[in-house]
Amino acid sequence: MIFGIVTPSLRGNLSLQQSLELANAYLECAGKVHDRGVALVMCYDTEVSLLYAKKDAKHANNRTVRHGIANAYIKLARVLEGQGCGSEARAIYKKAEKLGVNVQDQFQVAQTLAFRSDIASTKGTVSSTTNSAVDTLPFYRPLTPVLRKHNRINDVATIPSHIFAENVRPITPVVRLPEPDERLHNTPQLACCLGLLKKSRDLDDILEPVARNWLQVVGNDEDEQERLKILALDVIRTFKKEEIKDAKAIAEVVCLAPVIDKDIFQDLLGTFCNEIDRFTWFEIHQLQGLVPLIQGADTGYLDADDLAKILRLFSKRLRDTHQQSPQHMYQLALVASCVLDALADIKVEGLDRETLHEQMSMYLDALKSNAEPYLMYQAAYACQALLCVPDNESLWQVTTRRSKKVIQGMSGLVSEVKGLDLNGFIDGLRDIQQGLAGASEVLQVVVNTFDGVNSLSTSGRGFLDALKEGFSFKRKCAWYAALRGADALIRDGEFASFKKLVCEAPCRLDPAFQWGVCQRLGGIACNPAWDLRTRRNAAGFLGEMYQNDEDWGRQASVKEWIVIILMQVSSSAGGVRQYVEMLLQELESNADSESKAIFQSCREKDPSSYPLKIALPALASPSILDRVQNRPDVEGTLRQLRKHRLKEGCNAVYIHPQAKAGLQAPDDQRFPLMEKVGYFLDSNQKVFLLLGDSGAGKSTFNRQLECDLWNNYRKSTGRIPLYISLPDIDKPEHDMIAKQLRKVEFTEPEIRELKVHRKFILICDGYDESQQTHNLYISNRLNQSGEWNAQILISCRSEYLGVDYRDRFQPGDRNQRSEYAQFQEAVITPFTPDQVRDYIKQYVSVHQPLWEARDYEQALDLIPSLKEFVRNPFLMTLSLEVLPRMVDPGEHLSATQVTRVALYDQFIEHWLERGQKRLNEKELSPQAKAAFESLVEEGFTRNGIDFLKKLATAIYREQDGQPVVSYSRFKDEGSWKSAFFSRNDEKQLLRAACPLTRSGNQHRFIHRSLLEYGLTLAIFDPYDWKEIPLPAKVSDRRGSTSSTFSFHVHGSKNEVIAPIEQEPDINSPLTWCHFVNDPSVLEFLCERVQQQPVFKQQLLDYIEHSKMDARWRIAAANAITILVRAGIQFNGADLRGIRIPGADLSFGGFEAAQLQDADLRQVTLRSAWLRQADLSRAQMTAVQFGELPILKEDSQVMTCAYSPDGEALALGLDSGEIKVYSTSSWEHIQMLTGHCGYVWRVVYSWRGGQMASCGKDGLARLWDAQSGRCIHTLSGHSGALYGAAFSPHGDAVATGGNDTTVRVWDVGTGECRLILIGHSAIVWGVVYSPSGTLIASGSEDSTVRLWDVMTGMCLSTLSGHNRPIWDISYSPRGERLASSHGDGAVRIWDVETGTCCRVLTGHSEGVATVAYSTQGDAIASAGHDNTARIWDAETGACRQVLTGHSSTVWCVVFSLRGDRIACGSEDKTVRLWDIGSGGTRQFATGHRNGVLSVRYSPRGDQIVSSSNDGSINLCDAETGISRCALAGHTDWVRSIAYSPQGDLVASGSDDRTVRLWDVETGLCRQTFTGHTGCILVVEYSPQGDQIASGDDSGTLKLWYAWAGVCQHTLLGHTDYVRSIMYSPTGNRIASCSNDKTVRVWGTESGICLYNLSGHDGWVSSIAYSPLGDLLASVSADSTMRLWDVESGECRQILIGHTNEVWVVVYSPQGGQVATGSKDGSLRIWGTGTGECLHTLTGHARVVSSVVYSSTGDQIVSGSEDKTARLWDVNSGQCLAEIANINSPIRSIAWSTTSDVNCFVAGYDDGSVRMWEVVEVDDGYRVRLRWRPVRGELDLMDTLIQDVHGLSQLNKQLLKQRGAIGEPIHRLRELVKKVMRMASVVSTLKQRSTGVALGITSTGSLVGDHPEHLEQSVE
Repeated sequence: MIFGIVTPSLRGNLSLQQSLELANAYLECAGKVHDRGVALVMCYDTEVSLLYAKKDAKHANNRTVRHGIANAYIKLARVLEGQGCGSEARAIYKKAEKLGVNVQDQFQVAQTLAFRSDIASTKGTVSSTTNSAVDTLPFYRPLTPVLRKHNRINDVATIPSHIFAENVRPITPVVRLPEPDERLHNTPQLACCLGLLKKSRDLDDILEPVARNWLQVVGNDEDEQERLKILALDVIRTFKKEEIKDAKAIAEVVCLAPVIDKDIFQDLLGTFCNEIDRFTWFEIHQLQGLVPLIQGADTGYLDADDLAKILRLFSKRLRDTHQQSPQHMYQLALVASCVLDALADIKVEGLDRETLHEQMSMYLDALKSNAEPYLMYQAAYACQALLCVPDNESLWQVTTRRSKKVIQGMSGLVSEVKGLDLNGFIDGLRDIQQGLAGASEVLQVVVNTFDGVNSLSTSGRGFLDALKEGFSFKRKCAWYAALRGADALIRDGEFASFKKLVCEAPCRLDPAFQWGVCQRLGGIACNPAWDLRTRRNAAGFLGEMYQNDEDWGRQASVKEWIVIILMQVSSSAGGVRQYVEMLLQELESNADSESKAIFQSCREKDPSSYPLKIALPALASPSILDRVQNRPDVEGTLRQLRKHRLKEGCNAVYIHPQAKAGLQAPDDQRFPLMEKVGYFLDSNQKVFLLLGDSGAGKSTFNRQLECDLWNNYRKSTGRIPLYISLPDIDKPEHDMIAKQLRKVEFTEPEIRELKVHRKFILICDGYDESQQTHNLYISNRLNQSGEWNAQILISCRSEYLGVDYRDRFQPGDRNQRSEYAQFQEAVITPFTPDQVRDYIKQYVSVHQPLWEARDYEQALDLIPSLKEFVRNPFLMTLSLEVLPRMVDPGEHLSATQVTRVALYDQFIEHWLERGQKRLNEKELSPQAKAAFESLVEEGFTRNGIDFLKKLATAIYREQDGQPVVSYSRFKDEGSWKSAFFSRNDEKQLLRAACPLTRSGNQHRFIHRSLLEYGLTLAIFDPYDWKEIPLPAKVSDRRGSTSSTFSFHVHGSKNEVIAPIEQEPDINSPLTWCHFVNDPSVLEFLCERVQQQPVFKQQLLDYIEHSKMDARWRIAAANAITILVRAGIQFNGADLRGIRIPGADLSFGGFEAAQLQDADLRQVTLRSAWLRQADLSRAQMTAVQFGELPILKEDSQVMTCAYSPDGEALALGLDSGEIKVYSTSSWEHIQMLTGHCGYVWRVVYSWRGGQMASCGKDGLARLWDAQSGRCIHTLSGHSGALYGAAFSPHGDAVATGGNDTTVRVWDVGTGECRLILIGHSAIVWGVVYSPSGTLIASGSEDSTVRLWDVMTGMCLSTLSGHNRPIWDISYSPRGERLASSHGDGAVRIWDVETGTCCRVLTGHSEGVATVAYSTQGDAIASAGHDNTARIWDAETGACRQVLTGHSSTVWCVVFSLRGDRIACGSEDKTVRLWDIGSGGTRQFATGHRNGVLSVRYSPRGDQIVSSSNDGSINLCDAETGISRCALAGHTDWVRSIAYSPQGDLVASGSDDRTVRLWDVETGLCRQTFTGHTGCILVVEYSPQGDQIASGDDSGTLKLWYAWAGVCQHTLLGHTDYVRSIMYSPTGNRIASCSNDKTVRVWGTESGICLYNLSGHDGWVSSIAYSPLGDLLASVSADSTMRLWDVESGECRQILIGHTNEVWVVVYSPQGGQVATGSKDGSLRIWGTGTGECLHTLTGHARVVSSVVYSSTGDQIVSGSEDKTARLWDVNSGQCLAEIANINSPIRSIAWSTTSDVNCFVAGYDDGSVRMWEVVEVDDGYRVRLRWRPVRGELDLMDTLIQDVHGLSQLNKQLLKQRGAIGEPIHRLRELVKKVMRMASVVSTLKQRSTGVALGITSTGSLVGDHPEHLEQSVE
């Protein structure tokens, strides 16, 4: 039979006969199908059809029809039996029986099947063919929604028949009655005995025979009865004496409450009340203990005062904890409800209602406003319970407040609850429901809920409104009474009656009732005392309430409560867990969007925060009774031990470690260690070995594990955690448990008791420190008969163990599989970055150091090597301890010169001191102790450092730095290794103390940086250095005897070495190991140079010695690399003949350096300053400049692209042309034309056969890359195109542009495949994902959209900012996407989640382009700040800043190998860079944008600069090294000024604040606020007591410098204040403004003394004469005026400039005034006559800065033409010009000391440069003293005459950069090489004839020199 879809409406239209036929048809199919699931579905449909038939049969009253229905039910039951659903079949048989059919036989079969099903369920079997339907389906729902709705009319809910189908036996503990004088096992046994004795008469007829026999014996034994009573009394007395009354003690004593006398009960109740009242904190178990105490009270035991006292206590608790968390309050309200329930069940007379309710109701009523429904319900329940606590009101008083029906209903409840008649009870509830005042409002909420009017998202309010009804103290609610009745039924196991009550209660739809029912069902499901079927039925009941909206409504809060409860149940143990998990999965899978939101909300909460009940613990080991019976007080001592151990471990900083499975397992295969140990403890395994490096956190983990076990001890199986520090135990291989117990003060009887009766978890720490070799499990005979019962965890350092170490730990023979399976191990892995951050936060929280967490995190960021270092927890702790001692609290590392090497110095000393302490505390052998004492006498720490130095040196010399040393005693004895790893006592002690790790026979430093640090100590140790006299300089040198590329010297007896009086250390690692590519070693040594001048001199000596002796060439290369990295400048240095092959001189300063005849082979000169250096005759084979020749074009370069094979570079130009260059020769090889207007994008296909281009003309073109032929012209866009990208397969190309769309074109046909619409602004970038399935587009609408290539649908939109996106790039693997933005940032997006995972900041203006490297490890970006930046793709750190372009960089692209970058710019050039590591040192500026002001310190030792990026930098005037950055301003800092003493700096900013900075600490001392405009100028008074500032509103303010208080506000100017200046005496201050006036003010009075007017344009600058009698002002009117300060009259008007005059300055002597103008000239005027003495011309643009030298005989000027000029004041001649600096000069300051003739200039590119004026034979020269690290390569006027080995590209580069002279041509070098080869051949012939002339291994003749060969060639 084929069934269609039978909907409820169709079923409703069927006749009775049709319904019956449909049911039989379903039955027939159910009997034939083999699939059990399908059969059960058919059974379900059968029952639905039969229900419809039954409904119609009621009206027909036809017996035949009824029998037909009954027979169908019988058939259905048989089918269910066949499917193993016994209980369901039984329920169906009952339905048939009600229809008048005898089904006794069938019923018996169903009973059997149900029993078998229960047995299978109990055993936990899970089978699709044998389990019941309940096991297969989370719950069986036999009613359709239509019938549910029908049942609703009768106001009765329906629950599936198999749920709570019958009652069960109530939970009753099994107690064995003792024989007389027998020792009692626990207190419940004692309570049972006393209860039988007390109630024997009342219980006689229902007692079991065993109890009746016991009573006969003991009832006649008065001594036994007295013994039992005394035991109970002693238990209570002992409890009262307990200082700590924990939950277990309370649970033990309250079970005696029903069986003790009234006076003892009253005493016990008083003890509870006093304890609760005494403690100020929340003791939940004490409050909960009142519940069984009150419930157990016999009649008359409690009086009105007792109840009032209890309620007062709860009122106090509610008041004291009212401000606590909702979870805290919820638990208190839950306990209060239980207590009030107990109070409501007892009868107390004489209780005043007002006294009873007043205070407690006040605090409960205060919870009305709480939005937490869990707390609100529990409080409402407590309110209802409070109303039911008895009072003394008379009947007529009650009647006046309530109707008689309500009284009848409530009066019947008490008796009905006692012996519940269910039908009568429900009728009583109905009476209450009908008599409620104001019930209509509640019923309206119920009706709305039932009808589904409220959606899930809005129904919560109705629930809260309903709950607020429960707060009413004017009436009682039926739902509370119903719930109390339900409690009675549950207590007695009457679950079928409970089900009926819940389904038929008139308050069924009340949300509060549903909430309480759910809470009780959850309690049943969680209670392991109930059988498994009952627990599953309870969970199924909850599931039915959740799903059945027609019967139970759609209350969101109730549904959320159900999910919370089920989540709690799913975390419980036992067979119900899997069932509930399946139920949750089904509920969620069938949920709509609103219901899924409920599940998500529940997951975000902690279900355990809302316990279903607060229960006292089980009585596993009642310590009080044992003590009373004189049993050894084991639990009491254990409690003290627990308290002590928890106290010791409570303040530890702890991060949960992760581990891996073994020493050889990779670190990325991690797992949580605590979970792994938890699984071990829950298993039958015996030994867990925990390994880890020294400091990995083993001991910390062990202590935390112990704390966790002690915290769970009360709830666990009773296993005792015992922490054993093995080094502290004498011979732990024998009886270590007893030894440890004695140590913690257990008595011998207690130890014997524990050994016999208890189990242990042993945590053995320090196996290695105890120098153990024994198998502790075997030697201690654990788990053998009569011995200790224990599991054992042993921790040990990995380095302590040999290769085959497991035999020391496994519990049996490893060849016996069963024993070997009882062993497990794990190795702790290093911290992850997230764990490091969490550790810092915990450390700060626990130890409260001076630093905050962000200070430590900043320190770790500034010391990158520590990021890896602190992944070791112990080393992390040491670092956190050391850093605050090295840095003053609150200061930043960058401001206080904390160095990495200093941190390591401190760390090593700490480590060795700790090692010494550890060894001193250990028990050493006599020989070892003597060796230790000897080491201590000599200085243990210094001996340790010497050992570390020598070992590190040996590793580098013998193993080339390979960190792992394998040492075998028999194999390596006598080798270099034995000097460090032999069994010599001193060596063993030093190894134990040093930071070394061992794994088997492999040794290594615990971190490679310590190896590197040890090597640097061997190079230079400040402690043991002794001054060495400087050697005399020797100018002569000999030529290299090695080949062109060989750096190593192969010595010869024939080589002549020039004598030196004293040489550097020839054994230093510098002489035999290249460190150029070892950045960590270089970083250590650079810091040593900066800290130790003597080390700097030693390095200079190495360089000097290399001139005469080739043995020093490696040392010299290392030395100069270190010095350059350390910021040492070699400008003008005599470096003639130095040998430094392979050195890295990147970013070094070598202006005018003498490098003639130097060996510079393979030297790196990236961004070096070689202006005017002399490189004549230098060896420069394979030298690396980091750049290639510039490609110069005739128009802007808009785009560039490398071909996939890397052999070509294509450029798209502003002219519309596309040029292609060969990357091997950089020759122009192809020209593609056709575009009209700029070409914005050129891309190659992934296979390289085609190119695509697009641009201004709105067309995209496809080109044949080989021939340059245009294949297709793609038209369709409207407006310019900016984005183009080939698909990975090359069959499609995507374009985007001005029309906001993206189009996908077919490469073969040129037709448009797709149009992607969604952006609302220009599409600037388009790119395919590497997989080719997605297209990403970036737009000016600030979004990136990801499109499906096949469908064209937008799958995701990446947003979160409001700046335009100008370019995008996919990572090679496609998981990341980079976008460039107009705000100067590059954002990295996670493609899968759509979130921005990193923002790269550093560009000062918009970023026009971004590109991933082909390897995916780097990102390049470039933009409007004229720079390109290289970023680390993983960390986001900026690797390099590439400068040199003079205008916007439009495009950047990586080469195929990722080693080169091409940048195209608006300046019409393409720059090609070899990207490398570059320098990393800090120099004078960290400005990201233009420098606005520079100032020299009055002391001459410091320079300060400010920028429009809001930054201020302080740098050392001598070296340019940055001292600190002054951070605080949030906008342009336009002006800065030193105090006269030079200890403070004032700054004024556009953020409208003036800040005062301490130059030593970098801290902001004061912030002056009050300006309403941007502050343009700031000045210090000559005395330093006052600061003046002026803003763009025309306001000046005078401030008390130290107080930060405004002294005067000077008002008068009506426009910008451009300049202010104090008079020399400081009593006056002058200001000039855009309002064309100059004003003179009194500094004390703040009064305007003169308003000097006369200029016709804004006044740009003013200057006081040195005597203070004159004031000069210059203006946009092209004039200068001299004013008489005393009279305010204008003495002279000096005319000569032809454009605006920007700057004026007096000479130091006062006889002259210099002015600079927009006309490009300077003029020097005589102040006496007003005559123009000199007109200085040469600048091409405005002169922005003019400054006199300290002697007044020279002037330096800076201009926007990007030059600075030095002028002679007397002659007016230009002495020198500083040109070819690709940035305008904004500010210049001359040195303030006469002994240094230097000036500093601030440039618009953000750099600060120091220039030195040097007098030479023919005049003066200005040379660079220092510059920023990011400076460009400068080769202007570099002499390269006769340089050897330059490649053609390098020659071209040098010529482009302004080098002069002619290097040796390649042909000459080739001839020279041939001559050398001929010499080698000749030498070999001589050697073959017996003449040995000494040939080097590289083929060079000893004694021959390149110079001689060259002369021969010539």
